[in-house]
Amino acid sequence: MDPAEPLVLPAASAPARRPPLPMLAAVVPVISGIVMWRVTGSLLSLCFAALGPLMLLASFVDGARHRRKDARRLREEADAVWSRTASECAAREEQSRASEHRTHPDAASCILAPPLRPVQVDPGAQVTVGRGSVPTPLRFSGGDDERARAFREAHRHLDDMPVTVPLSGGIAVRGDGPVADAVARALVLQVCLRFATRTVRLSGTGLAELDLGGLPQARTRASDAWHLRVGDGDGREPADTVLMRLPADSDAPAGMATVIDVVDPTAATVRTAAGERTCAVEGISAEQGIEIAGLLDAQADAEPEPPGLLGLADAPTPGDAGGVLRVALGRDARGLALVDLVEDGPHALVTGVTGSGKSELLVSWVTAMAAAYPPERVCFVLADFKGGTAFDPLRELPHVAAVITDLDDGGAERGVMSMRAELRRREAVLAECGARSIAQAADALPRLVLVVDEFAALLQEHPDLAAVFTDIAARGRALGMHLVLGTQRATGVVRDALAANCPLRLSLRVTDPADSRAIIGTDEAAQLPGDLDGRGLALVRRSGDADPMLFRVARTASSDIDAVARRHAGAAKARSPWPPALPIAIRVEELRIRRPDEVPVGALVVGLADEPESQRQTVRALAPGVDRGLAVFGGPGSGKSTVIGALRAQQPDALSIPVDAEAAWSIVSGLADGSIPAPRLLLCDDLDAVLAGFPLDYAQAWAEHMQSVLRRLGTQETSVVITAARSTGQVAAIAGLLAQRAVLRTNGRTEHLAVGGDPGAFDPERRPGRARWGGVEVQFAVADSATDPGRDRLVTDALRTTPNWMPGAALTAVVTPMPARVARALGAEHDAAEVIELAETPPAMPPRTSPGEASPGEESQGGVPRILVADAETWQRHWALWQRVKLDGEVLVLAEAARDLRTLVGIRELAPYARTDAGRAWRVRDGVLRERVVITSLAGGMR
Repeated sequence: MDPAEPLVLPAASAPARRPPLPMLAAVVPVISGIVMWRVTGSLLSLCFAALGPLMLLASFVDGARHRRKDARRLREEADAVWSRTASECAAREEQSRASEHRTHPDAASCILAPPLRPVQVDPGAQVTVGRGSVPTPLRFSGGDDERARAFREAHRHLDDMPVTVPLSGGIAVRGDGPVADAVARALVLQVCLRFATRTVRLSGTGLAELDLGGLPQARTRASDAWHLRVGDGDGREPADTVLMRLPADSDAPAGMATVIDVVDPTAATVRTAAGERTCAVEGISAEQGIEIAGLLDAQADAEPEPPGLLGLADAPTPGDAGGVLRVALGRDARGLALVDLVEDGPHALVTGVTGSGKSELLVSWVTAMAAAYPPERVCFVLADFKGGTAFDPLRELPHVAAVITDLDDGGAERGVMSMRAELRRREAVLAECGARSIAQAADALPRLVLVVDEFAALLQEHPDLAAVFTDIAARGRALGMHLVLGTQRATGVVRDALAANCPLRLSLRVTDPADSRAIIGTDEAAQLPGDLDGRGLALVRRSGDADPMLFRVARTASSDIDAVARRHAGAAKARSPWPPALPIAIRVEELRIRRPDEVPVGALVVGLADEPESQRQTVRALAPGVDRGLAVFGGPGSGKSTVIGALRAQQPDALSIPVDAEAAWSIVSGLADGSIPAPRLLLCDDLDAVLAGFPLDYAQAWAEHMQSVLRRLGTQETSVVITAARSTGQVAAIAGLLAQRAVLRTNGRTEHLAVGGDPGAFDPERRPGRARWGGVEVQFAVADSATDPGRDRLVTDALRTTPNWMPGAALTAVVTPMPARVARALGAEHDAAEVIELAETPPAMPPRTSPGEASPGEESQGGVPRILVADAETWQRHWALWQRVKLDGEVLVLAEAARDLRTLVGIRELAPYARTDAGRAWRVRDGVLRERVVITSLAGGMR
């Protein structure tokens, strides 16, 4: 039952509806009687007509009876509903009244039920001057009839409620005799009873007049205490507030915020800036005041207070502290504040607003445990998600396995997998030891403490981690995994399932009393001071504590951390369950040096794989001749060419397929027909770019050759690595023959899915060289040599497989769409030959020799070979000459006349690819395509 929730008033019930009279049913007997009388002539028939009025009268009487009955029922139901509403309203009023009396107790209530006595007086604090009628805090909704309005009016005010006025601003009690003295005395004593002794300082001549000189607050000289001057002062020291005792006929001094006129204690008048009201004021006699002062004096002597600022060295954990992970977090009023995360936990919640010292508490707690226990006993994973560096000084401790500051979505996913893997690992270790919990296998596993600062920020950015922390909270006690979760507020942040497994609660200052109650069960954390003296004041409550304990947190200095690090200097660094993120860049040589056992003999280092589900990072290598191959997809600048460069640097004899189409055709053709021996490693960078360099028919043929090469090499000791930006039909067919696939950053989600990437792994901001390979993240390694010195050499070697053409027959027919230019070039290059551009009339040719006679070359003009140059149309006009050349000589078809190779020469198979406008030609002899050649004078200087 929440008093702040509106109380719904019953709606007015609708009046009972009067049933309609059955007029039609009454008219029917009248008409029937009249008709029967006219037909029969009998007067008795008219008796029928009398039934109509009788039915109307009976219906009216019966409806009135039912209407009275319904009205009585509705009144009873409404009375029952209003009775329940009144009961609920009374309960809410009593609840509000009790809450207000707890929040604003008078002196009598402070004696009967001592309050928490905060150590700071809030500037807006209220003091209770008495009890009276105040506007109700309840809210009403619904109900718009007279009864609802009367109910609202009757409950517009609450009686017997505390009447409060601001403590600051000054209070004047005006009246004559002991009654006014008793009221002023009660106000002073109320302040002393509600706040800690050292929090309030009293002064002024009115103390003696009210017989309150024996109060311990009158003797304190604490400079930071709230100063209340009673009566007149010496004028040398200003006061935070003033309480004046004035005669009844005097005027209140200027600046007084409250004036209380006391004539009748049951009907005193309280005047403030908000208005004037009447209430029954509280009064305490002189004898009662002296007795209460004595109680406060005795309480002050026994009232312990936590110490001021102290360092970690001032609160050392004693050697006989006992427990499992018991350490001193600071000091309370009676000594060391000892907390055991295992026995008091196994998990802890720490709350506190910014500036309260929450991060300092977490650092001191970790440092204290590291000082008291070796890394073999306890280790830590520290996470700070507010962008701070509070945990950075702790990195040097061997106990600290990892320090995490920020997580992206990929890092959060790694965290989930890593922590679940740690749960599985610990279960396996305990099962191997035959233990049910870590208590039975303390030597096999160290306890792992996961400390999170700003837990709310973590869950806000990565809600998926909530399930992992809940799982750890439920299973951590037996597995030796403990959570220390810091947050500014726990309400609405920490789920009930997680909070239920965190019985150890610590709270520094919070602003909302609800947060304080949620953590330690009281409002005390919301009453802690917010000044520098309050920084580091904390309340701790264990599951068995009746009340929270106030203590001062010990602050950790850099010298404390250095001392702990020196004490455990020889200890091995704790094993991290949360592997570090993959590096942005990593060198091949670095992986070989740091992880030699992970690289098989003769294998090539490809990169470093992140496997958080196994809590490790392993080297990905490619063994030439053993592994089938790898297809790497990625957009521009994604790092795919770097992969090829790193492999070529490690395998100098690798065979690379260049982007140059002619060289690519030569290499693949040579591999297909066996003229080029199968290499141990075949590389092809930008496969889609290679295919794009061919015409459509050549691209299809080259892709088919490439697929046949891959199928054949797959049975031999050859590994193949290709890269491409997109997975088109031909690229997909080639990549499908390789066993593995890695996906780098692509230009969009569609391309990512097209190349076979995982739908959930698309990241437009993926770093260069970072790929998804086999379901895990891999950072490809970079070779020391960023350039590819062998690339130009490989292209040049491939082009050198195309020989320069030299006349080898007495007659040579050259087919070209530019006969004049070609004739001039051939004439200049081969001055020993006779170069003729065919015209309409063919030149005189020597007779054709018969078998056994001299060859045509011998019968040519002094043995000089003839080169006849023409386009296809001209050769068709000289068909006889063309046929003679085909039979006795050779045909040279330039690449620019590629279609004539089929139509004119009759070569059906696809010729080796030749670039146009580069002096490339195909040599045909005896009707057979012999080879691709280069006419040097037309090659533009390229060979």
